[in-house]
Amino acid sequence: MDFNTISVIGLGYIGLPTAAVIASRRKKVVGVDINQHAVDTINKGEIHIVEPELDMIVHAAVKEGYLRATTSPESADAFLIAVPTPFKAESGDNHVPDLSYIEAASKAIAPVLERGNLVILESTSPVGATERMAACLAEARPDLSFPQTHGEESDIRIAHCPERVLPGHVIRELVENDRLIGGMTEKCSKAATGLYKIFVQGECIATTARTAEMAKLTENSFRDVNIAFANELSIICDKLDINVWELIRLANRHPRVNILQPGPGVGGHCIAVDPWFIVSETPDEARLIRTAREVNDGKPQWVIDKVNEAVGKFLSANPDKTAKDVTIACFGLAFKADIDDLRESPALKIAEAIVAVHPGQFLVVEPNIKVLPEGKLVGARLVDHPNALEAADVIVLLVDHRPFKAILADKLDQTYLVDSRGVWESYARFK
Repeated sequence: MDFNTISVIGLGYIGLPTAAVIASRRKKVVGVDINQHAVDTINKGEIHIVEPELDMIVHAAVKEGYLRATTSPESADAFLIAVPTPFKAESGDNHVPDLSYIEAASKAIAPVLERGNLVILESTSPVGATERMAACLAEARPDLSFPQTHGEESDIRIAHCPERVLPGHVIRELVENDRLIGGMTEKCSKAATGLYKIFVQGECIATTARTAEMAKLTENSFRDVNIAFANELSIICDKLDINVWELIRLANRHPRVNILQPGPGVGGHCIAVDPWFIVSETPDEARLIRTAREVNDGKPQWVIDKVNEAVGKFLSANPDKTAKDVTIACFGLAFKADIDDLRESPALKIAEAIVAVHPGQFLVVEPNIKVLPEGKLVGARLVDHPNALEAADVIVLLVDHRPFKAILADKLDQTYLVDSRGVWESYARFK
């Protein structure tokens, strides 16, 4: 199957790098996004997100005429859908997946579909989402046949191929990582494999759409369970007055033990979200997965409690001061180190909770952003780390960004520390 023009629907953290990498292989790529600012930025050869190497690839692809962005879908040989799959706002604690973005993308491309086209869902989704997308397309285009009714002889090929990349390493991992190709039929898998072979050096492994969907959810649930063990261990060690960082280092000397490092919670649009997709479909069976999510979702409150404890210790040592006189500095807002992505970030949630009730100064140090997120952290000031170190009475380490690791011990001596990542653990009074 020839792929002369490929359309990528959704130009965010996955869609734009994917579009750029394909375009770098001298394939015509049309990116589609409802965000006019993103479209305009890309068409100028620039990027609206932070990802190493991406700016150079996009600039070259646009300049050479292989990449173009628009707000309306156009005819293409293949369509890759990479749109968000958040939770429904009204679902509350039930964490019900919101597939409206996938449905909207399907309806948007339906009018331009032609016989022989390939449609691939890359968005991380609950099991059955690819089939639902196919049903949506079939309803919009009754003049075309689809795999769920015509099998191998369908006019349109449909597959699910979940991304498996790490923010900060997306460009390399898009090329080097293996890909699961979940076709609704064997011909669908074969067509999708042909597309990914344009840029993927890793192995393309064919399976069913449902298995591919579940594989992505399983990978992130496995990681979530392991993180929950580390986070629960840190809470236990705090109660027993044991240095959890030393404990983990010692335990990991066992040849078959590899405990992860605890943190303030779990963030991002994958590990913090995907396990709930399994729970939503099988609530009675996914007991361990649910418990791990609850442990990790509860860790931010534990950190907040430790901050309150640190403030209390400071005030006890300085009886002439009140909470209004205490300056708190939070180091890091992103959901992981050395990126600008704040999605589902426990650090951001912790900072929001503290600034909402703290009467004194509240400083934020986040070297990967230029302004604080709109409508959040009202009353906080974004500063660089030297200013924060000079002014703060209580320092809260939430993200282990590279610049923070370089801060010398003598800069921390006069402050009360809450180190949720173990970066300054040998100096911290609270762990």
